[in-house]
Amino acid sequence: MIEMVVHGVTLDPVSQMPIVVLKAKDNEEVILPIWIGAFEANGIAMKLQDVEPPRPMTYDLLRTVITEMGGNVERIVINDLKDSTYYAEIHIVHGNNTLIIDSRPSDAINVALRFGAPIFVAEEVLEKSRVPEPEEEDEKQRLREWLENIRPEDFEIGGGHS
Repeated sequence: MIEMVVHGVTLDPVSQMPIVVLKAKDNEEVILPIWIGAFEANGIAMKLQDVEPPRPMTYDLLRTVITEMGGNVERIVINDLKDSTYYAEIHIVHGNNTLIIDSRPSDAINVALRFGAPIFVAEEVLEKSRVPEPEEEDEKQRLREWLENIRPEDFEIGGGHS
């Protein structure tokens, strides 16, 4: 398992779909971009920018419910990649029990950010998701610069939801 951090959220320049970019905590060369939905991207971007919605968003509500029931999110794990779909688990500790909940990575990342929980990615997932090396050196450099320079501010935050 490799511990990752959320580097930011941006838009795919071609498809205009949101992407959450994870980087290895101890090696910024290891990057995992995951295409996600707009609602999930908005939740991540708001948390990264410390924007407090006027009313709790779904992920904030989930944090309150888990906490009020005596639980805590220990970590999340992005554990598989099948047919271009990522899979994740949320590890919730409640007393002496650990519950492992199946999740979409975008939801798991949102939950992890709200609990301050670490994000792990299985090494096999990183291997499967490795972007093929571009043929041209210029393309390779452009892709590297784009992934390294995206910031949370690059993602436009929409209005809050009630």
